[in-house]
Amino acid sequence: MFPANSPEPGRDPWTEDPSAPGGPAPRTGPAVEVDERRSRGPRRLRRGGSARRPDDETDADDEEAEPPVEVRRQISLAIGGFAALLGLGLVVAAQTSSPGHRLPFALVVFAVQVFFLLAWTMVTRPPALAVVLGVGTVTALAADVVAVRTAEARLAPLLYIAVGGVLAAVLGQLVRRVDRVRVTDSLRTTATTVFGVVAFATLIVLTRIPAGTQAIAVCLTAAGVALVVARVTDAVAAWPRLAPQVPRGAAGVVGGAMVGTLISALLGGYLVTPFTPTRAAIIGLAAAVVAVLADLAVSYAEAGRLMAGEVPSAWAARHVQGPLGGFAMAAPAAYLMCRLLL
Repeated sequence: MFPANSPEPGRDPWTEDPSAPGGPAPRTGPAVEVDERRSRGPRRLRRGGSARRPDDETDADDEEAEPPVEVRRQISLAIGGFAALLGLGLVVAAQTSSPGHRLPFALVVFAVQVFFLLAWTMVTRPPALAVVLGVGTVTALAADVVAVRTAEARLAPLLYIAVGGVLAAVLGQLVRRVDRVRVTDSLRTTATTVFGVVAFATLIVLTRIPAGTQAIAVCLTAAGVALVVARVTDAVAAWPRLAPQVPRGAAGVVGGAMVGTLISALLGGYLVTPFTPTRAAIIGLAAAVVAVLADLAVSYAEAGRLMAGEVPSAWAARHVQGPLGGFAMAAPAAYLMCRLLL
């Protein structure tokens, strides 16, 4: 005979163990965790396919809604004005150079080299800062002397000096233990600083070859106009934004290169042989593109340092770094294009 009454509610008759006098065994920990997970609700899938919680979704929405960095119009205009003054000064100083009278232009180039060295080291802050400043100054002076006094106008001696300067700066950074730890991370910064200083000496070498002074006028004018147009366009409308963290627009970069090329073509029509509007436009295009890209790279590097949480450096050094880097890159580009086309 089976009992007529039903088991007690809430009691599972199959879990009873006759061998255990104390009754059914208590539930274990994993069952409680399962109940807790069920109470929290189902997971939601991310775009990549992995599950996420509602709080993760809120964080992702906050990151996507982050507004872009504000473009400071006054600073953009000031940087454009500095680029115009620097380009004008180098072009006018190059016109004073002659076979027996290159010292004034060499002094102007050396002053720009020191300015570049100070701005670059203040912004990047490499280890053994005093050593880098000293080595950079000596390297700049040696490059200018070699550019003036070598028997043949070539870039090979300047390349050797730049490599020697980088090695000397790295060896100086290895002396102290506190600086030795950061040598690997700052190697690219140190090399860029030393090579940028030596790059300005290319202008002195360029004045010693036929049509070199005219090439300086065309290339540096194109580079200066490109930098000015790019910065002024960013002050008016930095659109479309290249990155939310970088206060630069594609219209300024492309428009600056185009206007710089146009101005160089117009200058080519007034210069003497072997210059033509076509050749001047090609040379000016190379210098303008290199200058605006170097300026843009400086803006990206500055945004990267700010995102990494580094303390901003001196205000003036940060904002003149872009035009200085643009002209430093335009100088060897002008030399190479002059050798190839003229």
